[in-house]
Amino acid sequence: MGGQRVSARLAAAVVAAVVGGGLGVVALTPAAAGAAVRTVGAAPVTAVVVTKAAAASCSTGKYQKQVEGYLKQIGGYGTVTVDGKQSAADCKAIKKFQSRFGIKPAAGLAGPTTYGVAKRIAATKTSKCKAKKSGYTFCVDLTNQTTYVMKNGKVYAKPTVTRTGMKGYRTPAGSFKINKRTKKEWSDPYDVWLPYWQRFIGGRGFHQTTTYIHDAWRGSHGCVNLLPSDAKKYYSIGKIGMTVKVIGRRPGT
Repeated sequence: MGGQRVSARLAAAVVAAVVGGGLGVVALTPAAAGAAVRTVGAAPVTAVVVTKAAAASCSTGKYQKQVEGYLKQIGGYGTVTVDGKQSAADCKAIKKFQSRFGIKPAAGLAGPTTYGVAKRIAATKTSKCKAKKSGYTFCVDLTNQTTYVMKNGKVYAKPTVTRTGMKGYRTPAGSFKINKRTKKEWSDPYDVWLPYWQRFIGGRGFHQTTTYIHDAWRGSHGCVNLLPSDAKKYYSIGKIGMTVKVIGRRPGT
């Protein structure tokens, strides 16, 4: 009798899908899919088989608890519980964080890249930039490989990831001014376009990255590489003469 009741419910769901749209799509477990087919016969229904693994929110990564802690500290990515156990809410928050910072795949797994980025963002102390009390200041934290924008001494654009000069091409620390801006600059030495270019010293400046920013072995030739969305935002804020402050030193350079 129990099996008949389950089949009846499945049949009702299938019929509702068919009536509602002509061709229904119903998510079922393997066993339930078979029961539904037997119950409704040749009804024009697509049964999507969902295994238990696929139904789970997402896997628990090696750095689950650490990432939960950093996300709670950073804020803005949803509710997380710092217990080292993956939940639907944790998964959603981690995916949102990964999507924001261009981490691929954005599948909610707290792996080494997600851990490293979260740690860098959480470790960034915006007060260290010593931004101007009036106007905009673009800040670059070489030590944590992050960047942010201050306005009138307060955070205007929150810390995000960057990639600065590698060994032999170190991005210099200091206070500079934006002195050239073009939406698309051609680099003669490296034969590549640099989108949303904002130069602040020599041949160095902000621009959209042309490669995956989270490849740890990579480095720039002195420029401040940005994710596409950040490069576009920085360009919309920037103007000739605005201050750029570069602090710290990239590890290994």
